[in-house]
Amino acid sequence: MSPGPRGTAAKAEQRPVDPVRWPDVVRAPRVSRVRTALTAAVVRRALERLPLRVVLPGGRQLGLGGPLLELRDPEAFHGRIGAAGLIGFGESYLAGEWDAPDPVAVLTVLAGHVAGLVPRPLQRLRGLWAPHRPSAQRGTPEGARSNISRHYDLSNDLFRLFLDDTLTYSAALFRGFPAAWPQLAAAQHRKIDRLLDLAKVTEGSTVLEIGTGWGELALRAAERGARVTSLTLSAEQRDLALERIRAAGHAERVNVELLDYRRAEGVYDAVLSVEMIEAVGEEFWPVYFATLEARLAPGGRAVLQAITMPHARMLASRATYTWIHKYIFPGGLLPSVEAIEETTRAHTGLRVARRDGFGPHYAETLRLWRERFTERADEVEALGFDETFRRMWTFYLAYSEAGFRSGYLDVQQILLTKEDAPR
Repeated sequence: MSPGPRGTAAKAEQRPVDPVRWPDVVRAPRVSRVRTALTAAVVRRALERLPLRVVLPGGRQLGLGGPLLELRDPEAFHGRIGAAGLIGFGESYLAGEWDAPDPVAVLTVLAGHVAGLVPRPLQRLRGLWAPHRPSAQRGTPEGARSNISRHYDLSNDLFRLFLDDTLTYSAALFRGFPAAWPQLAAAQHRKIDRLLDLAKVTEGSTVLEIGTGWGELALRAAERGARVTSLTLSAEQRDLALERIRAAGHAERVNVELLDYRRAEGVYDAVLSVEMIEAVGEEFWPVYFATLEARLAPGGRAVLQAITMPHARMLASRATYTWIHKYIFPGGLLPSVEAIEETTRAHTGLRVARRDGFGPHYAETLRLWRERFTERADEVEALGFDETFRRMWTFYLAYSEAGFRSGYLDVQQILLTKEDAPR
């Protein structure tokens, strides 16, 4: 067994890591030297074939050339990956054992080659070596409440620091690239308006929103003369959304409830849900879509905005516990377009009537958030979020941006109608 913790020299540039808040960052896992050596061989083989420039201590280099990845503590890096796969890869970044001047560029290369990073024989044994998700993160009513709270109840002030004035935490829709920060609020309204148009929300429409965010979609719908019931599991979001709704003079048109989607009642002309299905979990997709159907009035429309991934990768990774699950979004799974179509067909009378992908727009949205977060790092620190948190959040935003830049991820606006309804 090799000793831990390791990588102290590599972490000298960072402030000491809080061992209570970040136990798995402070202490590299204890992994046998044999396992570490095998992992190092697999990782080295993968890196040698990638368009990266990987610089090791002493100046040795791997890769075909491209974005720079500085591997500061190879033993700790390989040990973490050997113990926990991609969770270890992310924790190694938080520990300072590897770094990159442009992490988005490095992660984009990795995301673009993700299917071939692990040799096929090991991929077939994924169920044996890949960490599995904790049962506590299942999307049950209790689990969903805990999962949502861990992310969205961090601090409204934190989200205010890197989101635009609309407080919209989902992909924007730009007129062109590259996008600039002053364009973001208008791009968010453009996205919301297209969703409302798809749902045919007009004066007098009744709307159910599953997943409130901080209330901007409900406000835009109310401005059209609609009456909105919006559901959230985040107490922090609900409080701020209600404050914004009252300030806009729409308290009589918009009701925000702290309620699980499964407990929704009534029927509505339109049901909208923006980037919420990702948190539901595959096990509960049938219930989620059945709820959408049950809440629709005759002739009504359900409109989703969903982050999607390739179907084959979804099937291969759906039981895996990832760095994102552990540190950012507990529970859930990104669906594929095929999974949405198969689930609605098997469990509901809903059918996909239209879908529009705009993944590159999410990459730009994430870039603007990441740059804003970096610019306001001192203000994030003043809120009580330490350097490891800030490094984690930057990695999360970069990791997500890379997924869209590589084409591994997409984001879709999807119109669902009942099978016998006019489209």
